[in-house]
Amino acid sequence: MFNSLSRPEPGVPTREKQAVALASLLAAALLTGLKVAVGLLTGSLGILSEAAHSALDLVAALVTYISVRLADRPADSTHPFGHGKFEHLSAFVETGLLLVTCAWIVVEAIRRLLFNEVHVNPSFWAFAVMLISILVDAFRSRSLSHTAQKYGSQALEADALHFSTDIYSSSSVILGLILILISQRRGIFWLRAADPAAALVVAGLTVYISLRLGKRTLDALMDAAPAGIASRVAKVISGVPGVLKHDRIRVRQSGNRLFMDLDLMLQSNIPLEHAQAVEDVVESKVRELFPGADIVIHSTPQKPSAGNLVEKIRSVAHRNNFQIHDVTPLEVKGKVNLNLDLELEPSLTLEAAHRKATELETEIKREIPEVHEVNVHIEPMRNRVERAREAAWLQEGMEKKLLAIAKKTPGLLDCHALVVHQVEDGIVVSIHCTLDPQLPLSRAHEITDELEFRFRKEFPQIVKVSIHAEPRGED
Repeated sequence: MFNSLSRPEPGVPTREKQAVALASLLAAALLTGLKVAVGLLTGSLGILSEAAHSALDLVAALVTYISVRLADRPADSTHPFGHGKFEHLSAFVETGLLLVTCAWIVVEAIRRLLFNEVHVNPSFWAFAVMLISILVDAFRSRSLSHTAQKYGSQALEADALHFSTDIYSSSSVILGLILILISQRRGIFWLRAADPAAALVVAGLTVYISLRLGKRTLDALMDAAPAGIASRVAKVISGVPGVLKHDRIRVRQSGNRLFMDLDLMLQSNIPLEHAQAVEDVVESKVRELFPGADIVIHSTPQKPSAGNLVEKIRSVAHRNNFQIHDVTPLEVKGKVNLNLDLELEPSLTLEAAHRKATELETEIKREIPEVHEVNVHIEPMRNRVERAREAAWLQEGMEKKLLAIAKKTPGLLDCHALVVHQVEDGIVVSIHCTLDPQLPLSRAHEITDELEFRFRKEFPQIVKVSIHAEPRGED
């Protein structure tokens, strides 16, 4: 199981992982030698089967040690996802070795049970080596499991699971030796079959753990999604503001690292910067669960509803990289006439700007058949800071008149913070106005539009009026 604990960045060799794998390799070598020696002295098939098992443990530990070293190599041009699959491959090889061992144990146990009885001497050394085996397996299983959880290593986790079952198989062998000792001292002859029976128990346990390991490693090699991770990611994503839904979550694991591909649906017609901000929040939330995960996010806009004509118009413009505002569709005699403002680079010639406007008009009519006529107002995009200076001499003369106009505008409760600036094109006025906080936004906009119209009518040199509408009671 993939854990969510923090771990070093992939590609950095982990000395602790390698040290634990090397310790397991040395322990396997020690146990194999002891079991072979005692098994030959006592003639116990249970101990010899355990010796064969430990010999394969030795090979598996060697493969694990090598795979851990290789898996920590950083990604390169030929392995862009890193080398983590070496860990899964080593676990798969270990599974095959275990199944070969099981086949030999079963064949030999059946031969001894049915055809060729072998005398077993349950000596002190037989019990001693099996007890030593249990202690060593318990220690290295715990050490491997801790390191596997800490670094998310499937190879070490496979070894830990493997050696934890060795404890039970060794216990079965001890039980078989005890039953044989009872048989020899009490004359209960049918208990002589306890040793090959214990070997069959060892084989059964080994087959069980091999099949579990085999399924998990094969799933990882086939890029099967780790169980439960997609649902946890989906739950996190659904709580992020701005995400309407997720279309697909793909998760694969390579070594101790997760790779995720997320397809999100966001609101239509939002700026690219906002979409990026939503994706950043999603990524940070997922990383809280799975640190070190490699996350790729693809977002698509929600299609505007059939009845929302303005959203459909904005969607057409944005897809074709046009900046528009003040979109005003009008229904005239059952047909829709559209007015909108199009912002273009100031450096364009009128001819080039007109071609852009015609292109936008054509796209809107093609994608939205109900639009009959399109009137595009072209204006230069503001892409530089205008130089301005406070027009104190104008402000003194205009302030009283502008405030008087504001007081006479229906719906306005108060106006303040009036500032007048002189720019190259004319006069820019900014003002704060207080309105009823319960007014609908559309009505508040109508009132500020009326104020702007009155300002411009009184002073034609005004080129820009910026009105900040705020509810009564706000500072």
